[in-house]
Amino acid sequence: MSSGDLAALIQGANAYEELLVPALFEEWTGRMIEAAQIRSGHRVLDVACGTGVLARAAGARATRAGSETGIDPGPGMLAVARRLAPDIAWREGAAEALPFPDESFDAVASQFGLMFFAGRLRAVREMIRVVRSGGRIAVAVWDSLENIPAYAAEVTLVQRIAGDRPADALRAPFVLGDRNELTALFAEAGAPWVSVTTHHGMGRFPTLRSMMEADIFGWLPLMGAPLAEDQVQRVLKEAHEVFGCYVGGDGKMVFHISAHIAAGTKP
Repeated sequence: MSSGDLAALIQGANAYEELLVPALFEEWTGRMIEAAQIRSGHRVLDVACGTGVLARAAGARATRAGSETGIDPGPGMLAVARRLAPDIAWREGAAEALPFPDESFDAVASQFGLMFFAGRLRAVREMIRVVRSGGRIAVAVWDSLENIPAYAAEVTLVQRIAGDRPADALRAPFVLGDRNELTALFAEAGAPWVSVTTHHGMGRFPTLRSMMEADIFGWLPLMGAPLAEDQVQRVLKEAHEVFGCYVGGDGKMVFHISAHIAAGTKP
């Protein structure tokens, strides 16, 4: 990878951390820590850690230095993660082939990453393998797009202006929204002891423009589906008509969002 390619990945990861993490992901770290039952002294693995929001929160709970590990396939994401939390062990790697011995961790968590794994079944089996007997697994995925109207409207807007590729990139986070399919995936992986619960939260962006820019300049480039400049301007212009109902008198963009958390204790 050239230095220019890496710089572009880091730029996208910075946008992800600055725009998407506070608006969408920080709210869920507490629920994930409770679902994984992370306690002081635990060895914790964050799978598909991204820029490390969950690993950082877990580190504050686990307290023992060096007890947290984050793994992600993206060098840009990991560069930002290392800058923000140099004391955490960050590893580049795939969820489908975790580079750790059996039963290495007291808790294994993955927050909004499973949807993007090329081999989801293998990845779940790997998470089961590296957690100890009596340890916990907790995996969060977004609910179905049809249950999150704000993002459904964004997909429709981008589809109309820019076509299938960027619209599909926006759909990608919601592809595991069927609870029955998620439960079946864990059962097939050998974890019928995992149960799935649905939780409700809020997306909170400072402005409508900040929400759109988070996806236009953060998410879509990371997914390899950037918009052309004329498409960017059209999306930003028409967004005011599409999303006006979500913008309050203070100018903030606020909307309901829901997610499933699959969690259980390994026998």
